[in-house]
Parts: sequence; structure tokens; C-alpha cells
Amino acid sequence: MAKKFTASSVQLKPDPVYNSKLVSKFINCLMWTGKKSVAQKVFNDAMNIISERMKDAAASPAKDGKQGSVEAIEVFETAVNNVKPLLEVRSKRVGGASYQVPMQVRPKRQQSLAFRWIIQSARAKKGEPMSERLASELIDAYNGHGGAMATRENVHRMAEANKAFAHFAW
Repeated sequence: MAKKFTASSVQLKPDPVYNSKLVSKFINCLMWTGKKSVAQKVFNDAMNIISERMKDAAASPAKDGKQGSVEAIEVFETAVNNVKPLLEVRSKRVGGASYQVPMQVRPKRQQSLAFRWIIQSARAKKGEPMSERLASELIDAYNGHGGAMATRENVHRMAEANKAFAHFAW
């Protein structure tokens, strides 16, 4: 009997502009009600905004002495990698009590959580077009702060606080 469905990673084609499967997956997560062209436009506009801001930042001398321009796709990839959580807490029921047990996060889940947190914090900002909100959130994540990084830190803090229950992870 033939398989009905294939995994999305098998079907996923790289983005035509950046030739990256990571970008293609992010655009699919950004998409609402099947409007992929709108999501692509939002993402591409955000990348243009990032490249403009990075050129401006490279033109002015940096505080830490770093000089040089960074491409927008590198900012995106670094931002996603910065937001990926290493640990998370999961509920485990032991003897009638539920414990928050810290566990390592699988790589595929790390990526999906990072995408979700970046998109949620960009959508939570109001008053600007989505491309500008997404660009500012990606730049914040690239620099190690912002809404998505705060969510990641909260998850890590919860895992650290419940380290005593780590022996329940089996």
C-alpha cells in the first residue's frame, strides 16, 4: 500500500530568493490562511529593512569596535539560532503528583519553537507594518534581546528552577 503523506521536510523546496529551506519553512510558519505570496512579501520586505539597518550600523562606528557589514540572511539564521531553546520543562505525573521535569529539546522542536516565538513577538507589537515588526524582532534576536529571547530565557529559567526533578526524566 502506498504512503498517503510524506514528511514536510521531504516536500519542502528551498526559497527562490535566498535558496534556503530554513527561509522556506519560516515563510510557511508566517503564512496565514494559505496566503503564501503575502508571507513571502512580508519576509522579503523585512530582509530588505534588515539589510538597510545593517548598512547604517556598519557605516557608523560600533561601540564594541566591530566593523563590517552583515548580510540579512546571516542575521536571520543567527537570530533563529540565538532563540532556539536548549532545555524545556515537561509535566510528568509520578505517584499522583505532577512535576515539571527539565528535558533537552530535540533539534526539530528547537527550530519550530524559535520560529513560533519570533513570529508571536513580532505579531504582539502593534502600530507598524508586519515587515517592520518582523525586521526589528529579528535584529533584536540577533543582538540577544527582544521578546523572543525573553521567552527563551523564561523557559531556561523554569528548567533551571526545576532541576531538582531531573531524575524523573526517563
